[in-house]
Amino acid sequence: MEREMTPSSHYLRCSGREIHFVEWGSPDAPPVIMWHGLARTGRDFDPLAAELADSYRIICPDTVGRGYSQWSPDPDKEYCLAFYAGLARELADQLGLEKLRWVGTSMGGATGMVAAATTLRGRISHLLLNDIGPALAAPAVERIKAYAGNPPAFGSMGEFETFLRTVYQPYGWQSDAQWRSMAETSARRLPDGRITPHYDPAMVRQFFVHPRDYDLWDAYDTLDMPTLVMRGADSDLLLQDTAEEMTRRGPRAELAVIPGCGHAPALNVPAQIALVRRFLAV
Repeated sequence: MEREMTPSSHYLRCSGREIHFVEWGSPDAPPVIMWHGLARTGRDFDPLAAELADSYRIICPDTVGRGYSQWSPDPDKEYCLAFYAGLARELADQLGLEKLRWVGTSMGGATGMVAAATTLRGRISHLLLNDIGPALAAPAVERIKAYAGNPPAFGSMGEFETFLRTVYQPYGWQSDAQWRSMAETSARRLPDGRITPHYDPAMVRQFFVHPRDYDLWDAYDTLDMPTLVMRGADSDLLLQDTAEEMTRRGPRAELAVIPGCGHAPALNVPAQIALVRRFLAV
C-alpha cells in the first residue's frame, strides 16, 4: 500500500532532454499519463493521483522547461505542442506503455490532443481534457502572454504562496495544505535569494513563435476515443460555445461543467475526482 500512496521520482532522457516525472501506483496497473498546464508541474496532480493510485499506474511528467525537467537550449524550436507530443511518445515507449489513458489540464490537454492525433495515435484509449479545447478565447491568450514570460519574484515563501492563492483562485477550493504543497512544489530560488515560479520564462515564446499552436480542430476532428471535457463554469479560456461544439465534432466528447471554478478545475475535491474515476473506468 505504501508503494501505491507515495510517489517515486524518476528521470528519463526523451527527445534529447532530461525529463522528470513522478509515478504512483502499481507498475502492473493500467497506465495513465497526467500532463500539467502551461506554467505548472506534474505535482499539481498529487491529490488526484493519490486517490486513483489504487487502480492505475500514474505517470505525472514535468514538461521540458518546467519543474525538475531540463530547460530547453532551443526554446523557439522546443517549446511547442509538437515537441511536447514527441516527449510523450518517447516517455511512453521507454516506460513500455503500449496503451494508456490521458488526463491533461490546459496545455497538457492540448498536448494530449496532438499526441493522440500524431505521435501516440491509436495508443490513447481515453482522453480527458481539463478546461482546454481546439480553440482558445483570444483575451485569455493575451492574459497568458502578459504574465507567463515575466514571472514575479518574492522575498519569502509566505509571499509566494499568497501570490499563488491569488493567481490560481480560479482553480476553485483548495485546502490550506494543498495551497502550501502547491507553493512548495512550484518554487525555485533565484541567485539573489528571491523565490519565483519553477519554470523557464522563455516557454511563453510558444505563443509568439507558434501563434497557431493551439488551433487544433483539424487534429481533434481525427480523434475517436472516449473523450471527456471538463470546463470550469467561469473559464475565460475554454468558452461554452467551443465546449459544446466539441460534443458534436471529432470524438463527440462528453461535457461536464464544473461549478465554482474558472481555468482550470484543480481535480482535487471528491466530486471532480469521482468524475475522473468514472470516466477512466469506461
